[in-house]
Amino acid sequence: MNTQWRIRYEAAVEAARRAGQLAHRYFDQTLQVEWKHDHSPVTVADREAEQLLRQTLGRAFPDDGFLGEEYGDTPGSSGFRWVLDPIDGTRNFVRGIPVWATLVGLEYRGEQIAGVAEAPGLRTTWRALRGDGAYHGDRRVRVSDVADLSKAMLFYSSLSWFLKAGRRDAFLDLTLKTDRQRGFGDFYGFVLVAEGAGEVMVEHGVHAWDVAALKPIVEEAGGRLTDWDDGGDITRPDVIASNGKLHAEVLAILAAKK
Repeated sequence: MNTQWRIRYEAAVEAARRAGQLAHRYFDQTLQVEWKHDHSPVTVADREAEQLLRQTLGRAFPDDGFLGEEYGDTPGSSGFRWVLDPIDGTRNFVRGIPVWATLVGLEYRGEQIAGVAEAPGLRTTWRALRGDGAYHGDRRVRVSDVADLSKAMLFYSSLSWFLKAGRRDAFLDLTLKTDRQRGFGDFYGFVLVAEGAGEVMVEHGVHAWDVAALKPIVEEAGGRLTDWDDGGDITRPDVIASNGKLHAEVLAILAAKK
């Protein structure tokens, strides 16, 4: 195992825990919500949590770069870049719904090599490092072995995103061809796929900071995470995670229903 990867991974787990605890102090409280140009909400909790992540990781690894939802891109010189979403699921957060997480992703030369999803409202953590497996708490997790789409559980964020993407018919086709569907959006659908609680998570409207931490978790659990054209570009707004066995079939449905 690469020592520099391991050192940063362990730092990511601790930094995510601390930032998540900071954000959780604001949870279920009366907060002023601001609306950004893309119509997404932001609060003081988002900003303070990202500041904590940048300060903590920046002191430990001063040559690393950063990309965060609230404070943008800061280039580095080491080849490592931290990709941060201080509160993934801010809409849940401001409505008092405990399904939100602090996401810390780590890239090395453009490859997503580690990720942490700290969910204080659920009192749990998902994490992974390339070559080391994926974990829910201290329990190693694996994707399911379901290979029949008609027996699969489908997760998604919101029907509105499929409508905006012009994929209404694709979404309806997926619901007809799967056994059950659940609107577990944001990070949660992805980690549920990673631990075998469902088979497919399809989402549209994401950014790199929504995906960077989750890709290693899904893939170290034995699954796949790509864009809707089966590529690895996490800057695209479309993403699908699966147990791998159903990936091609779901991609074909998405492609056929444009």
